[in-house]
Amino acid sequence: MADRETRPTTVWSRPERGARGPAPERSRTQIAAAALALADAEGLAAVSMRALAQRLGTGPASLYRYVGSRDELLDLMADAVAGELDLSGATGGDWLDDLVGLALQSRDAHVRHPWLADLNDRRGEVLGPHAIDYLDHALGILAPAPGTAGQKLEAIGLLGGLAVLFARREAAATPTGAPAAGDPASRAAHLAAVAAEGRHPHLLAALTAAGAPPPADRDALFVRLLRRLLPAMLGQGEP
Repeated sequence: MADRETRPTTVWSRPERGARGPAPERSRTQIAAAALALADAEGLAAVSMRALAQRLGTGPASLYRYVGSRDELLDLMADAVAGELDLSGATGGDWLDDLVGLALQSRDAHVRHPWLADLNDRRGEVLGPHAIDYLDHALGILAPAPGTAGQKLEAIGLLGGLAVLFARREAAATPTGAPAAGDPASRAAHLAAVAAEGRHPHLLAALTAAGAPPPADRDALFVRLLRRLLPAMLGQGEP
């Protein structure tokens, strides 16, 4: 009884439909999909029970048959994005390759839905069925990897954090082809000019030793960082 009383209550704690009453006209999956489309088009702030009801052609009161509050709707939306990831690939191959592939999927999902990172920042990540499937799949990938269970959970957390960081950087990138003051080439040129003034000898030495920076390829940088950091977190060192 004590365990039942202390267990957190989520939208998934309740059956999708009651034992009595008419059959529901919509599913939570359909409602979440409509809310995702609304957030993608107009931003997270535009997602309200009233706006969603208008999009679905129904009244706001009818939505409360499916979700108890806007917060529950947001939880359904976050989990629906987790459901977009393809977890059908078999595990047991090269764990690092498989985990990097999963990280690329996660980053792409955040690029498609730029509001998701802000949602998780404000509410914390509520683990719904799809998110739990993702976590279990990632742990399955890491089964043959070195490291403790705690280290593997931390590595999965790092993977998610980098996915969000790179998605946010991509969203903030200049959409046109013209270089911007904050683009990688301009930043590198500015840093080189400052170092050349001679007041930062360590920076000058590092830039001189590093040589010309590689082309600004966010995919390549994302993969390179993961392939360096993940093995190090699991006590293996660089691959």
